[in-house]
Amino acid sequence: MTAAYLRTVLFDLDGTLIDSADLILDSFRHTMRVHLGRELPDAAWLRTMGQPLEAQFLDFARSPEEAEAMLATYLEHNAAMHDRLLRSFPGMREYVEGLVGRGFRLGIVTSKRREGTLRGLELCGFEVEWFTAVVTASDVERFKPDPEPVRRALEAAAEGEAGRSLFVGDSVHDLRAGRAAGTRTGAALWGPYSREELAPAAPDHWLEGLQALDAVLERGDE
Repeated sequence: MTAAYLRTVLFDLDGTLIDSADLILDSFRHTMRVHLGRELPDAAWLRTMGQPLEAQFLDFARSPEEAEAMLATYLEHNAAMHDRLLRSFPGMREYVEGLVGRGFRLGIVTSKRREGTLRGLELCGFEVEWFTAVVTASDVERFKPDPEPVRRALEAAAEGEAGRSLFVGDSVHDLRAGRAAGTRTGAALWGPYSREELAPAAPDHWLEGLQALDAVLERGDE
């Protein structure tokens, strides 16, 4: 394949484009203290990440009503701490801007709500205009690992050309959604999950860092 084979790159947001681990885990710990009176291991929350918050809290609440209350507590704390704890991965903003300059079509596929997505991009220096598609939890009925969000992004950013697209994500949900939508998939190992944790999703590419991602884009699909 030629270097021009892959023309579209779709990114997950949290754990892939922006480093939100400290913010997310701090908000989770706070919520568990308020509603359960204790903290749970961070690994318990990490196992549920990649889904919308509404679905995540159902795993910890004792009733749907408590899940709603947990969500409200989480969002309030997350908003209060957002600008203090959120940051971009080193070199990520410049790299993404460079992809735009090289002619790649870019998109974002996230389980985060639209308001939080746009605020996070702004805070970390990403221009929304760099992304032809920004698909959030506010825009779809079914969430990752269902392929609907990825397909929505492909329609906007890649004219539906899944086979010439790469979806880069840091969770099993990301990778399974990309595969189900027909894209190549890249596991972002700079996120919170290890190779062993992501292996069940069988990504096409293991990405240790941006150099590895660039190598995939340069050589296309092997």
